[in-house]
Amino acid sequence: MIRLSPQMRAAVQRTTPPLLVLLSVAIILLGKADQMLLDSLRTSLTDALSPVLSTVSRPVAAVGTAVNRVRSVFEMYSENQRLEEENERLLHWQQDALTLASENQQLRGLLKLVPEPKASYVTARVIANSGGAYVRTLMINAGSEDGIARGQAAITGEGLVGRLTEVGSRAARVLLLTDLNSRIPVIIEGSRESAILGGDNSERPRLLYLSPSADVKLGDRIVTSGEGGIFPPGLPVGVVASLEGGGPRIEPLVELSQIGYLRIVDYGLSRALPRPVPPAPTPVGKRARPAADEPKPR
Repeated sequence: MIRLSPQMRAAVQRTTPPLLVLLSVAIILLGKADQMLLDSLRTSLTDALSPVLSTVSRPVAAVGTAVNRVRSVFEMYSENQRLEEENERLLHWQQDALTLASENQQLRGLLKLVPEPKASYVTARVIANSGGAYVRTLMINAGSEDGIARGQAAITGEGLVGRLTEVGSRAARVLLLTDLNSRIPVIIEGSRESAILGGDNSERPRLLYLSPSADVKLGDRIVTSGEGGIFPPGLPVGVVASLEGGGPRIEPLVELSQIGYLRIVDYGLSRALPRPVPPAPTPVGKRARPAADEPKPR
């Protein structure tokens, strides 16, 4: 082991701190220089690789864009299906709303012509239209179970439609005023001239048995006269629409081809109608004569 003299030991102790300080400064400077060098190298490397990274990123971006577009197409398809289903539901509700609005309008129309307080009535719906070349009738969904009877008047809010001719337990048939078998006693409201409104299966019935001196003008209002005890007086029927062709033609106030609901009114006059004649009973002890195609017993 080397033994230092006291003078050498003192000299080492005096020079050691300054050397350590210098070494620390040198290390710090070297670290700064390395950091600057590393930053410079990183910047250069980034500049060199930027074209490559730009080239590589374009396909990746294109793929991402394509994926987003495909996703958007699927989302639009799903949204389109949802909107189509919703549109179908809305159309269904629209049809229901239009149907209800039409029925409501027709039912409100029945309130325009209010029967007298003593008269009773039943509101019925038209379930069949038997209009054709030889018959003009309607079938309704009300019958004797609802209190209606043969001969009662069928009206709407605009005026007279006809009368009941056949009544079952749950359905009935209305003879329209345009039918060939329809005969309705009427008067011309202004001049009070009496006539019979007779149908001939055309759209406009004719005024029959009108006085030759009667003053009839286009637009004259025709109402029931009450004669014959079938209809009460004053029910609106139609207006004079034509004066040519063998007698005045009447345009009914009611559009007979577009009736949805009717009011069957009992004015207490249907009892005046004759009852249907029942078939004659076979006399007791006598056998009915066989038909022509029925074989005779031997």
